[in-house]
Amino acid sequence: MRNMTQLLYELKTLLINQMDDSKGRMEDTSFLKKLVLAICDAFEAEEVTYFKVDNSQQHLHIEASSKHYQDRKDIRIANFSLFNDCEPYAYNDFQIEELKDFQLYLPLKSEDELVGLLALKEGIPGSFEKITLEEGEAFSREVMKILNAAIHISEITSERRRYKKLFRVTEKIHSSMSMDAVLGEIIQTLQEVYPSFTYYLLLTHDNTNHEDLPIKDLGYDSENVAVMQAFVTGTVQIEDELIARKTNLYAPLKGKQGVYGVLQVIAPNARMFPEKEVEFITLLANTAGGALENAQLYQQSRRLISDLQFINETSHKLNLNLRLSETMEFMKEQIMHSFHADEAGFVFVLPDGTANFLPGSSEFFSSDQTGLYVDFLKEKIGSTTESLFIGDMHLKLPEKDVKYRSMMVVPMIESDQIHGYALVLHKDSYYFSFETFKLLQSLIHHTSLALANSMLREELEKMVITDHLTGLYSRSYLDEKMLESLKKDHNGTFILVDIDNFKKVNDTYGHQIGDEILIQVSMIIQSSIRETDIGARWGGEELAIYLPNVSIQVGQGIAQRIQERVSEQTNPKVTISCGVSYWTNQNRDHVKALFKRADDALYVAKNTGKNKVLVQK
Repeated sequence: MRNMTQLLYELKTLLINQMDDSKGRMEDTSFLKKLVLAICDAFEAEEVTYFKVDNSQQHLHIEASSKHYQDRKDIRIANFSLFNDCEPYAYNDFQIEELKDFQLYLPLKSEDELVGLLALKEGIPGSFEKITLEEGEAFSREVMKILNAAIHISEITSERRRYKKLFRVTEKIHSSMSMDAVLGEIIQTLQEVYPSFTYYLLLTHDNTNHEDLPIKDLGYDSENVAVMQAFVTGTVQIEDELIARKTNLYAPLKGKQGVYGVLQVIAPNARMFPEKEVEFITLLANTAGGALENAQLYQQSRRLISDLQFINETSHKLNLNLRLSETMEFMKEQIMHSFHADEAGFVFVLPDGTANFLPGSSEFFSSDQTGLYVDFLKEKIGSTTESLFIGDMHLKLPEKDVKYRSMMVVPMIESDQIHGYALVLHKDSYYFSFETFKLLQSLIHHTSLALANSMLREELEKMVITDHLTGLYSRSYLDEKMLESLKKDHNGTFILVDIDNFKKVNDTYGHQIGDEILIQVSMIIQSSIRETDIGARWGGEELAIYLPNVSIQVGQGIAQRIQERVSEQTNPKVTISCGVSYWTNQNRDHVKALFKRADDALYVAKNTGKNKVLVQK
């Protein structure tokens, strides 16, 4: 065995050479490995192992050894109090069962506290007896000084490297407006600085699936008290899990406006976090919190700009004087596409309080299942101007079979008057975000004037082309549509209707009942023809029907059905006479000629017994 003085000189030289070789990136673990190998060689020992002492957990952790221990775990000392009276140098006199394989023990103390233990196993029996107590004590003190110097230098270089990485990552994440990029840089930096640790990002309000990032949802009902404490108070929390033999550090991702999540750092082997590491992780988490806040604000601003563009484009489109059906169809498509809704409908509130779904609403709102939602709407809203934002309709109607669980309802208001409601549905519960709800409110608010104008314009057009008493179209509208049909259709049938003995009805019952008879006959006509057919008031008690693309045989049948229904359903009972004319594209005709032939047929019917249908000769 070499002289102690010479050995210490070699160990100090080893430290200096290590500093020089590392070029400012010295690691205490790599130096410890070389240190124990040098001691093992000098003492001609079979094995030298350096244990780091963890007084709080009462166990020894292998920091370096001249042998490779893949299976050896940390040594938990049953009677840890023996270390309190540990001699500066012990040879075959260390009564700890877990260390019985070693013969020489050199306790390493810092400020009278045991921080490490060098355990040596003899290579040549009796060789350790040559070391005197004074030499052992002096050697232990000097090795401790060398270790302290190595650890201090390692901490300085490690701290320098950490803060250099912190500066780099700060510069990088603050130049990025992508949340994924920010979170990825945080994890990458931690993995570079602490490769043996495990990391998780616990985030709030995060619905995006980040690829390859260890992200968990941070629920407000979390049972982990330390996590919630870090999130609520904005301070770092440290939690020791003795059974699992690990330590958790929870650092809040804190910005100027709030906390956006928590960074969880898991240290294995129940290691305590040194104060400087806690400080570094805290700074990194704060940097991440600020960057996340900036990225979130940037994304919010972009989303706001996109929302404003969306509202502006929609308003511009609606102000192009579209027909009501076109307006509502466009609105439905905008909402379905932008909000990813399953159904979108528009309720029009009539002056008498009744509500109907406007054309353009999705098909669901013409089905029988709509009643469930309409009834709920009437109960909750009535005539109020408040909007509804419901995450789960099943909770509101637990006894009902609810197909669509998420619902948003926004009133269409103009000049303090409610014209109707926009109703948006989705099958999944809690599907729509609150930002989506606010956007729908803003959209309906900015387009209500255009929607109201479209409704009013439709009403005015209807008033212009509609007879106010019967609800049938005006004669001018009938002329216009017949002219269009003669140009584009293949054939058509025209029916002229006259109420028999109508003057007698007025003389017997009065003009009010006469008007009622006109309304009854008009309603029978409307219910007997298609939407594409045209029922009109011809003048006085005469009514007219035009059936585009209908043959004379079918047209005559429709006229006879109307004649039969009038005699059966009117009260007081009246009858009608009908004159029928027709045209085909093989013999192009004129509107006036159709009128003339139908009028001639009606004249014959009136003068040959009435209550009959006659076709032109």
